[in-house]
Amino acid sequence: MFTALWRFRYFVLASVVGELRGRYARSKLGLLWSVLHPLAQAAIFALVLAEVLGAKLAGIEDKAAYPIYLLSGLAAWTLFSEILNRCLTVFVDYSGTLKKIAFPRICLPVIVFGGALLNHVLLLAAIAIVFLFFGHPPGVAWLALPLGVLLIALFAFGLGVILGIFNVFSRDVGQVMTVILQLWFWLTPIVYPRNIVPEHLLWALEINPMVALVGIYQDALLLNRWPDPVSLFGPMATALVLFGLAFVLFRRASPELVDVL
Repeated sequence: MFTALWRFRYFVLASVVGELRGRYARSKLGLLWSVLHPLAQAAIFALVLAEVLGAKLAGIEDKAAYPIYLLSGLAAWTLFSEILNRCLTVFVDYSGTLKKIAFPRICLPVIVFGGALLNHVLLLAAIAIVFLFFGHPPGVAWLALPLGVLLIALFAFGLGVILGIFNVFSRDVGQVMTVILQLWFWLTPIVYPRNIVPEHLLWALEINPMVALVGIYQDALLLNRWPDPVSLFGPMATALVLFGLAFVLFRRASPELVDVL
């Protein structure tokens, strides 16, 4: 599969560009919408929670601390949810292409993967500009972001491809994941700090890999602090296992995908 991906690398690159152009066809702002949507969501949360409900971060007097914390967490979650959601439905969405054109089927989730990474780079650039308006310039710890991007992307890609294969055989998987992702979002400290979670619910954070992965962004962007390596062992192992399992499962299910579609 990896050899096939290398031979079709130009097809993958062209498809990433073509997909992005198709997604924003007839749109004057084009790729900017991929940046504006999460920024608008963060602005709404910040307005309601910070200004109306008076949400603040304990121990930090800076008024911009909560919006920065919120933007950091949403940036990480946006990367995760976009890759997961697109991989979840990619085989169904491109069923016609799979039946008409001969190419390695593994190219489809990789194309989705590449498009999501490009969108995320644009989002981080926009966030850096927003932070400058807050008087919060990038620090040295921003160099930890590539690690966060890598781990979140591997985790989302592996889980998304596995669920995407199951979704081909049972479309209920996609419907169930819509609900689970909403619950998963609120079980991850993004719009609230971890220290306000009641003790009897802390176990839910301990088993949630996204807590540590989102924490990479929050520590680097808000506190200019490097991530704790110990806290990343579990999420890193989970991401690598899911990533490897996705290729094994795809190899076994690939001959039947087109027939089922």
